[in-house]
Amino acid sequence: MSLKLEQPTIVVDADACPVKAEIGETARRFSVRVLMVASHDHRLEPQPGVDIVQVDRSNQSVDLYIVNHIVRGDIVVTQDFGLACIAIGKGAVVLSPRGEQYTDENIDYLMERRHELAKRRRTGGKTRGPKAMNNDDRDRFQQKLTKVLRNEQENHDV
Repeated sequence: MSLKLEQPTIVVDADACPVKAEIGETARRFSVRVLMVASHDHRLEPQPGVDIVQVDRSNQSVDLYIVNHIVRGDIVVTQDFGLACIAIGKGAVVLSPRGEQYTDENIDYLMERRHELAKRRRTGGKTRGPKAMNNDDRDRFQQKLTKVLRNEQENHDV
């Protein structure tokens, strides 16, 4: 007899997430719940199987909502290193919209790099922003999310 444990929820920092459609599509294939969280300043298009939560527009409202609602094993999609760091600490799997997985092994480096670039900008230095998202980035993200969901599915079949 096999016991099916609860599947993770994909929780999305949706304010500026460029892969919302890919998340919805992949989640439907795995019958996984999606929760997209955005401020009232961002309009989210309804998708089947996707719950939408809109929070006030104050600075950290989306991040605070996500931190207060994720549980161990959830999958968080964010570009925010600070949110990623907290989510990792709570036992979530954390992915960037480009398919990079944030882990205990790389988050300190990413936070330090962000800090150094911010210091450079404050002193008048120039830094480059991220390159524009392209179809290869979207495909890479979808492949990584699929891999994470397959692993979760295999680990939850007891």
